[in-house]
Amino acid sequence: MIENPLSERLKAFRILLASGSPRRQELLKEMGVTFELLKNDVEETYPERLKAGEISDYLAKLKTSNLRELLREGDILITADTVVWHKGVSLAKPSNKVEAVDMLMKLSYNWHEVITSVCFTTTGKQKIINGTTEVLFKQLHPEEIEFYVNTFKPFDKAGAYGIQEWLGNIAIEEIRGSYSNVVGLPTHLVYKTLMDMAS
Repeated sequence: MIENPLSERLKAFRILLASGSPRRQELLKEMGVTFELLKNDVEETYPERLKAGEISDYLAKLKTSNLRELLREGDILITADTVVWHKGVSLAKPSNKVEAVDMLMKLSYNWHEVITSVCFTTTGKQKIINGTTEVLFKQLHPEEIEFYVNTFKPFDKAGAYGIQEWLGNIAIEEIRGSYSNVVGLPTHLVYKTLMDMAS
């Protein structure tokens, strides 16, 4: 039987994922990565001077700060962060319905960037990668936004939407780059990085 190349190479390692995102967990599983989940409570604040991918890079690294001391030889800790960047502003997770509706109104009939950074940490080194995907929404009608926010409650998602949900199915006119990156993990880059680290 032919083994999954990544699964085979990672047999000597313990992969630790510090993410509460079911989407990231599912993507890693689909890649063939066996991992243990770590709970991670970090206040996601960053210096105001940072822009776009600098923000997600910073936060992905920040999420390792209280976990590095737990690592032992052969461990690879994975943390990640996603930023929605629109007209020079980061659209973070909305704290309520009003903010979610406002974000989606801004994204309506506009291009935006989705940037996901992933930080890989071992006892001896740390590597950060990121992917950028450009997404174009159609003109969203107020009732579509209301329905989506009320039904799916996207308060745990940067930019107030999940591409794998109803809004992603009906609103996206064009996408440039990795789809999985918008879901929450640039899987092609994660695969390459893990293969390199485990070689």
